[in-house]
Amino acid sequence: MATTYAANIDTIRQAAERLAGRLHRTPLASCQTIDKRAGRQLLLKCENQQKVGAFKFRGATNAVTLLSDEQAEQGVVTHSSGNHAQALALAARSRGIPAHIVMPENAPSVKREAVEGYGAEVILCEATLVARETTAQSVVERTGAQFIHPYNNPHIIAGQGTCGLEILEEAPQLDGLIVPVGGGGLLSGICLAARAIHPEIRLFAAEPAGADDAAQSMAAGELIPQTNPQTIADGLLTSLGDLTWPIIRDHVEQVITVDDNQIIEAMRLLWERAKLVVEPSGAVGVAAALSPTFRSLTGLDQVGVVLTGGNVNLDQLPW
Repeated sequence: MATTYAANIDTIRQAAERLAGRLHRTPLASCQTIDKRAGRQLLLKCENQQKVGAFKFRGATNAVTLLSDEQAEQGVVTHSSGNHAQALALAARSRGIPAHIVMPENAPSVKREAVEGYGAEVILCEATLVARETTAQSVVERTGAQFIHPYNNPHIIAGQGTCGLEILEEAPQLDGLIVPVGGGGLLSGICLAARAIHPEIRLFAAEPAGADDAAQSMAAGELIPQTNPQTIADGLLTSLGDLTWPIIRDHVEQVITVDDNQIIEAMRLLWERAKLVVEPSGAVGVAAALSPTFRSLTGLDQVGVVLTGGNVNLDQLPW
């Protein structure tokens, strides 16, 4: 069955070799206060300390590196609310090619400014998926640039899966993993890596209750698109893709949903007690680990949790 997926352990390992020396190998951190509240040991994968402040640099760099010289010459284009935008902009700059980034008007200013700082062209659009897609298509037609989807792309999935390789190289004894889910690129990549290395590991998704298409899809057994998401976790607003959904459907045990108050509480706990600066989306995994639903599960003594990003608007902290 694995051969039908968009990526596999071989493409993930190849991505890891390709990315060696181009990104940070982020640490696994722990915090006794958080462990006590969770009722088990949590190992926190600090992708908030990755280049551009998020795991997205893995997939973007892998995808840009794999472009032929002819493809790369015209540059790249994507649509993103922030972290993939920054990642693709930096990956393009590193290769010396243009980047055109479509961003919704309500994207956090800290992320927009970072994209511009990496030398990319920012094109603003309405804050809807249709507007993002149509605007990106018009940029492709205008520039001839290669479109690189934020998550529904085999090279993106393989690149994000390298995060799972690192976690299990350092902590092969883990009983489970919790990974936040938006479009599912990171979650699906980690699922493929983890299942190949540690077949018995239990895999969980963490999702905002106000953007719960993954939970709805798992409950229905079919892909249900996101409609009108409302959550503070601005990095997790997108729907699953047709490449990420089958992987998640087949490998994730349960999607744990958390509300914005739980997300903010987890974010503040990470800042105050673990001294880890994470954005709301990056705290969703810890919020799930602290939830009554997850605390009630047994047989999970050591659990890895991915802190997906740390790009916070310091002028609009949620507390």
